[in-house]
Amino acid sequence: MEVIHGIIDFILHIDKHLSQIISQYQGWTYLILFVIIFAETGFVVTPFLPGDSLLFAAGALIAGGATGMDVNLLCLILIIAAVLGNTVNYLLGKYLGARVFKEENKILKLSYYLKTKAFFDKHGGKAVIFSRFVPIIRTIAPFVAGVGRMPFGRYTVYNIAGGVSWVIIFLYGGYLFGNVEIIKKNFSLVAIIIILVSLLPPIFAYLKSRVSKKHKVNVD
Repeated sequence: MEVIHGIIDFILHIDKHLSQIISQYQGWTYLILFVIIFAETGFVVTPFLPGDSLLFAAGALIAGGATGMDVNLLCLILIIAAVLGNTVNYLLGKYLGARVFKEENKILKLSYYLKTKAFFDKHGGKAVIFSRFVPIIRTIAPFVAGVGRMPFGRYTVYNIAGGVSWVIIFLYGGYLFGNVEIIKKNFSLVAIIIILVSLLPPIFAYLKSRVSKKHKVNVD
């Protein structure tokens, strides 16, 4: 439970924790953020790591000055991390297959796999891009693409497009708006809103599928 509380606290107060990391490790922060983004997108067992909120917070802190970091350099580094992470995840899915997902697993739940597969069935290759903006699905989608044997060249095109757009939108979003007074004073609330907004598409899709199933049962 301590680990879960620690992760939640890190996400909700990510601006403070990231500020401490920058203050303590300075130039090494580039590598630390690279590793976090790479792991969050590269390993199917780490969907709990921060992604959207981390990018937004990093952009906001750099805009505030006194970090010694360059937002454009960080953007390039994190795009590389996101693309490489998804590539590793794809290759793991291709090698391991769907057998690693079991309902009794706490992280690799079968339900996560089935929901992500349904997402792929609906959106096709574009799901690789769309999934970048949805927590949990973002981490599982590359693995599912590998399991489904999506052609690597085609996958790579979608992977690069998704990685570039995801990093640019959230990192520069934080850089441009993160120091607006109301956002700065309510950063924890902003982090929650970012997560909730990211979760809206799969929640809406789930509710829609439930309504469709009930309607089908009533018709039958």
